[in-house]
Amino acid sequence: MNNSFLSMASIGDFDPLNATIPATKVEITVSCRYDVDSKSANLSKHESVMMQFCGNKLDKMDFFGKSDPFLVFYRSNEDGTFTICHKTEVIKNTLNPVWQAFKIPVRALCNGDFDRTIKVEVYDWDRDGSHDFIGEFSTSYRELSRGQSQFNVYEVVNPKKKGKKKKYLNSGTVTLLSFLVDMEVTFLDYIKGGTQINFTVAIDFTASNGNPAQPTSLHYMSPYQLNAYAMALKAVGEIIQDYDSDKMFPALGFGAKLPPDGRVSHEFALNGNPQNPYCAGIEGVMEAYYQSLKSVQLYGPTNFSPVINHVARYAASVKDGSQYFVLLIITDGVISDMAQTKESIVNASCLPMSIIIVGVGPAEFDAMVELDGDEIRISSRGRYAERDIVQFVPFRDYIDRTGNHILSMARLAKDVLAEIPDQFLSYMRTRGIKPSPAPPPYTPPGQPIQTQI
Repeated sequence: MNNSFLSMASIGDFDPLNATIPATKVEITVSCRYDVDSKSANLSKHESVMMQFCGNKLDKMDFFGKSDPFLVFYRSNEDGTFTICHKTEVIKNTLNPVWQAFKIPVRALCNGDFDRTIKVEVYDWDRDGSHDFIGEFSTSYRELSRGQSQFNVYEVVNPKKKGKKKKYLNSGTVTLLSFLVDMEVTFLDYIKGGTQINFTVAIDFTASNGNPAQPTSLHYMSPYQLNAYAMALKAVGEIIQDYDSDKMFPALGFGAKLPPDGRVSHEFALNGNPQNPYCAGIEGVMEAYYQSLKSVQLYGPTNFSPVINHVARYAASVKDGSQYFVLLIITDGVISDMAQTKESIVNASCLPMSIIIVGVGPAEFDAMVELDGDEIRISSRGRYAERDIVQFVPFRDYIDRTGNHILSMARLAKDVLAEIPDQFLSYMRTRGIKPSPAPPPYTPPGQPIQTQI
């Protein structure tokens, strides 16, 4: 069974001027956690185990000084081979090492078979990579699960030494110090428990997009196919809307002059109602987007911080895990308020909030990559973001060369949403928020029994 952020999305070519092209179902799966095969059906697919080991009187392998020991764990396979599943750190210059506790998914350790052999090799680390083999021992998940006891003190045996020396006993021992099973919770556990995902859209209406009346514009409304803005909006929105119970989405625009007085706004409601910027479903957002294109004047500059702060104000008022906010920004260009945007993101990183940025058009998006923070954690005025909350993707990387817009949108949605579950979980974990229990499934009351008098 797949635990996925999204399972089925209806993504299809859409004519803004009411042409009817049938939607096509595209299956997209973004795993939050590993899957469990049928053999391990008796095992919770989210179980991990925390273990710690120490060594005692291990063989001295170095001419000068003592050994630098580390452990390598292998899971046995059905065909008799072994697969490495964990390496400990190296403890320098000791024959009695105490390795740090480490966490490993139970599935990675034994694939759900508690009696499957787990082989552990002990090595002496060498700088040139030719690590010296000290010895090995075998165990199983079932044995390890007994915890610290006489059953979990293992003799480290070197088969070559054992074959050569009659009086050879072992090359030291390795002892299990602790064994703790931990249950991993997933994104879907929170959704089932009632956490609401609130989705907000913000669209770039700056003049660099080009005149919407011209086919060269990124905002051009073709009677035959979606423009890049609409494709990105539809691809991501149609999936996220499945996690939003009321399907009412605030839709904002930025960088335009608004009627009637021509004032520039970086946080205006696409539906023209600042008191109630909510649109019914993604189709409602699409409609409001097209109507805005007809009424506002594309202008500038490209400021992100107002729409980020707009959503952050709502996220700041609900920190108990009952709601999580996702802001989708679709833009064509270089950010004008980079310093303020960085500060807004750093401030928002401690809130139940994620930001998706989709870049459309041919511009260079170096600043967006910086905001993404995958390489270097974003900072502002000496403060670092508490966690990574931004995911940036350039739309041009997803355009199918054959012109298949359904495939383009499916690929985009998959990558754009891939980081949301982990960002969501990092917020919940750091706040110690557990998922609420899922309500029991609804069973309709039984029909009254008809009796004939």
